[in-house]
Amino acid sequence: MPRLSRIGIPVIQSDTAVMSETAPATRSYSRTGSGPDRIDLLPPPPGAGPDEHLHVGVYRRGDAVVRREGVDIPLEPGDLLISSAPQPPNLLHAVSSVFLWFRVPRFYLALAPGEHAHVHGLLARGSAGIGSLASRFLLELATWEGDADRPQDSLVTSRHQLARNAADLLSLLVTDLLEKENAPLTAVSTELLSRIRRHIDANLMDPDMSPESIARAHHISVRYLHKLFQKQGMTVGHWVRRRRLEECRRELARTPNRTSTVAAVAHRWGFVSAAHFSRVFRAAFGVSPSQWQTHASGPSARDHTP
Repeated sequence: MPRLSRIGIPVIQSDTAVMSETAPATRSYSRTGSGPDRIDLLPPPPGAGPDEHLHVGVYRRGDAVVRREGVDIPLEPGDLLISSAPQPPNLLHAVSSVFLWFRVPRFYLALAPGEHAHVHGLLARGSAGIGSLASRFLLELATWEGDADRPQDSLVTSRHQLARNAADLLSLLVTDLLEKENAPLTAVSTELLSRIRRHIDANLMDPDMSPESIARAHHISVRYLHKLFQKQGMTVGHWVRRRRLEECRRELARTPNRTSTVAAVAHRWGFVSAAHFSRVFRAAFGVSPSQWQTHASGPSARDHTP
């Protein structure tokens, strides 16, 4: 494999191989692998240990995803993966994946005390914002040869200065990513929550719908599913029951007595027990299902049903 000695310390660029290219279209990724070698962006200060670095991977091509909070996010060429560990635990990739990895001493990064330990596979898109600047800068820097007519000492000085600029840019990027990590709900989580709610609405009539089946349908953990709803101030079960009660209330308001019984409506919308349905309906709306049906489906109320 070609050796790179662009920035200061020769290293080997390796394409990590963890899964066969002939795997089926629905892939099961693996975390295992030998792990890539690094390009040392800057020399570490005296006494720096191996764990006092930040590892930055620029995704080039192949088939890879990052698992964040139970969600698999496909990587696109130019995306950056940033981690305090040499092999990010949330990186799942196939034999075709190619990364260009950099190792940056923590000494050069203006991170607040304790922040470095929280950098566990941060993802920065290489198509916009600071991520785009950092991605392009690192790729250019990895292949920068400088002017062959310049003295060697001058080239070394220029490389070092460019590397310091890259470290400053990465410091700014990591700070920005950590601030977004602490936001109440990320854009990815918001979109995922919307998809989950649409899924729940489409399956309200299924009495077997459960947190486990919902999580499985969206390729996330049950724990993360609960976490999404907790940020909205409710549980998954409470949301499902609320939506079922709303649909039952709407149908009962449009169904005259004896056309469809309360028990039939409850069963249609996923309630197994009619007695349980009556209890939760009264708790939610202040009247029994039959009282609501009698009142709301009458001639005077039918045109005013919500």
